[in-house]
Amino acid sequence: MNDSDIVLRGWPLQVSMIANKSTHEPCSGPHKNKVWRNAQRQELIIMLTLQSDLHGNHLLGALPPQEWAAIAPHLELVQLRTEQLLCDSGQRIHHVYFPTTAIVSLLHTMEDGGSVEVAAVGREGMTGVPVLTGGDTMPTRVQVQCAGVAYRMSAGALREAFGRSDFLRRIMLLYMQALLTQVAQTAACNRHHSLSKQLARWLLIQIDRTPNDQLKVTQQMIADMLGVRREGVTEAAGKLHDAGLIHHSRGCIRVLDRAALEANACECYGIVKREFDRILPKKRVAEVA
Repeated sequence: MNDSDIVLRGWPLQVSMIANKSTHEPCSGPHKNKVWRNAQRQELIIMLTLQSDLHGNHLLGALPPQEWAAIAPHLELVQLRTEQLLCDSGQRIHHVYFPTTAIVSLLHTMEDGGSVEVAAVGREGMTGVPVLTGGDTMPTRVQVQCAGVAYRMSAGALREAFGRSDFLRRIMLLYMQALLTQVAQTAACNRHHSLSKQLARWLLIQIDRTPNDQLKVTQQMIADMLGVRREGVTEAAGKLHDAGLIHHSRGCIRVLDRAALEANACECYGIVKREFDRILPKKRVAEVA
């Protein structure tokens, strides 16, 4: 599908389809071609729905109308696929992403090839924070954890808007503070808490960054995020499943009892959530509706 321009409440916003290969490359046969076309059509419906909802990303949703009007021409709504690399460690940042339904991981990679997630970014935030602190490169690997949709903006355009707008500057600095809290608490959690509590904390943080209570992740992916063996994740997830807190099947985990899952998590989840809730402004629903 070619890029197309769509007008959103009087402001041009470009939509790009950067989708999973399996969705956008038709297989042979009329039935498979029909399935491919239906999947492509469904993706466009999702993206058009997000076009009509400025609150798909909480940072963008908090902007007053005049602030949104200034940056909207620089935003593209794009589809991100699982494990898509957005920016590698040490690489120059060309674009920043404001996820709406996608979840992006910030990964620290070791010399032996091992990696661990230091933070997750979803609809509450953005990638590419170093752009706003004077840096041009990412200290971590930025990779899509769960497929979905995000707003994409050039690093240069965001840097200019950051320097021009007091409101945008304030909200971004507050987000940086919350993100640093998540990074620090994740490090402490990985060192001091049991895998069962780490898993509960990790699941809750991911769920907070999606519009629903279901994650499309494998146990191996979770093990990679936590920097542990898959067998340990299998055992911990099995206990949560048997207790009725989650339901897990191949490539999918659904939270069944959030309150019980929070009770089973360590204090790290609560600290991170309270910090995000405390310092980030509420969405300005009345102003942008």
